[in-house]
Amino acid sequence: MTRPRDFADRVREDLYRLRDSGEVRRIGLSAHDIKLAGKLADDGVVGVLMMRDNAAHRGAEQDIFPHWLPISPESSVFTATRWTYLLRRPKSVPGNVPIPTAGQCYRFVLSDPDVCMTAPKNVSELDENIAALNSGPVSEEEREFLCRFGDAVHHTKKWFM
Repeated sequence: MTRPRDFADRVREDLYRLRDSGEVRRIGLSAHDIKLAGKLADDGVVGVLMMRDNAAHRGAEQDIFPHWLPISPESSVFTATRWTYLLRRPKSVPGNVPIPTAGQCYRFVLSDPDVCMTAPKNVSELDENIAALNSGPVSEEEREFLCRFGDAVHHTKKWFM
């Protein structure tokens, strides 16, 4: 669900009927439109959210997490590596700047939501992801670096030293 028209009144009424009858426990959605997802969460419409969140797309940090997590922490995140763009060097980032690891990207997004989907290509990548997750959340220094790198990947800011 990415557009308001996909969640029209008729659709909401059907979902509420299913929830209220006990046929489904919670109404959930997957959203790229973070502002819409935040509004639906604030309105109490959905009980489970799956959303994009990563160092290059941090809108959920302002539009969803402050309102959503205290009341319903059931959420999951996808695209932690921004489809691997956060694992590559943007042209604006100097060669002496390290490239984030997938593990850092997963640890970055797991600072807030419950679940982060990973997509390892092989057992080695899966082992790396699990080892990174066992390291716990990123430090404040790592977070600042990942945000700066994410801004460069998203082309919102040039890299600065």
